[in-house]
Amino acid sequence: MTPMTTEGEKTTTPAGSARRALVGRLSWGLADQAASSVSNFAVGIYVARSLGVTAFGVFSLAWVTYGVVLNVSRGLATDPLVVRFSGVPDASWRGAVARSTGTALGVGGALGAVCLVAGLGLGGRVGPAFAALGVMLPGLLLQDAWRFSFFANGAGRKAFVNDVVWGIALVPAMVVAARVDSVAAFVLAWGASATVAAGYGYLQSGIRPGMTEARGWLREQRDLGYRYLVENVSLSGASQLRAYGLGAIVGVSAVGAVRGAELLLGPFLAVLMGLSLVTVPEAARVLRQAPQRLGRFCLLLGGGQAAGALLWGTSLLLMPDRLGELVLGDVWHSSSQLIVQITLSVAGAGLGTGAAAGLRALGAARRSLRSQLFASACYVGGGLGGAALAGTAGSAWGVAAATISGSAVWWLQLRSALRERRRDPIPEVRTS
Repeated sequence: MTPMTTEGEKTTTPAGSARRALVGRLSWGLADQAASSVSNFAVGIYVARSLGVTAFGVFSLAWVTYGVVLNVSRGLATDPLVVRFSGVPDASWRGAVARSTGTALGVGGALGAVCLVAGLGLGGRVGPAFAALGVMLPGLLLQDAWRFSFFANGAGRKAFVNDVVWGIALVPAMVVAARVDSVAAFVLAWGASATVAAGYGYLQSGIRPGMTEARGWLREQRDLGYRYLVENVSLSGASQLRAYGLGAIVGVSAVGAVRGAELLLGPFLAVLMGLSLVTVPEAARVLRQAPQRLGRFCLLLGGGQAAGALLWGTSLLLMPDRLGELVLGDVWHSSSQLIVQITLSVAGAGLGTGAAAGLRALGAARRSLRSQLFASACYVGGGLGGAALAGTAGSAWGVAAATISGSAVWWLQLRSALRERRRDPIPEVRTS
């Protein structure tokens, strides 16, 4: 009996250790995103309460534009890093991080210059906000690249500390911005504090971003990077087109109303985004260690996020108007009418992220690109078609229907990719 007990201990202890390690990495992902989202949530709420729904709409347009540029950087720089350099030897990881962060910094400089010139040319209320965003893009993108680099190395604690530094630096920056009382000032405060955290990321890692190595990185990762670029830009570009189109069809205040409703789901979105930081690295680990469990892992991940979104949305419907006004001020009255639609949209997105993580781990860039292009086309069509038919509420319903449809396509593509892998088990992921 003793030998059997000993053997049992030997087989279960590693599994228990692996589960504890997984929980630890997921916990740091949630903690990191909580720190990041608290900062973003505070900025959004402060602008909404300080400047009103129209100015908040201008801020939201700059925010959506930042999202497009961020996804360009992630597609070219950090997405290939996470897929191919998660859990690899430290020397390999450090070399990849130098090239990846250099690429992110280069993207920030190039597209930041474009935003700056566009902002100076636009003028009016929107122009200064875009000019300020252009100045701040290099620091914003580098800070984001450090976060993904740390998670690829299983060092989520460092990413969390980096976001805490950003939040601390944001406090005095916001105080100064409040005195200036303009959208551009808030954009500068937000970006300057991120730049402080980006500098701290260099101290944490001891790795200097290699901008001169960016071209080599793009060449090495072109089979994934350019597909992920198109995929990511189609996602954020769809949001941008929907925001611009909604502003043109209904008015800038409608953009502020939608953004306000999204802020109400901010705490849950923090959980969803926190998980997204670690889901692809974890799915890659599952694929290497127990590939037969990948489908179940993705299903639990996506289903849990969808259920959480529905629960959070239900709680928002029960929130008293007085509390809503305390959070969003005048924006509450228009945003509260969109809670049901935004909740369904987030639930659909949460369900789809499970399948997306599986496709990324498999390196099935063609399938994930195909899924994202379909989802983005539905998003723009539903959002703008709904706006033309029924205003802001119609746009929100159109986006909800589009997101759920897109999620179904993600899962169909994952199922096909898993079947292909069982027939041809040659791995696509490389680590050097």
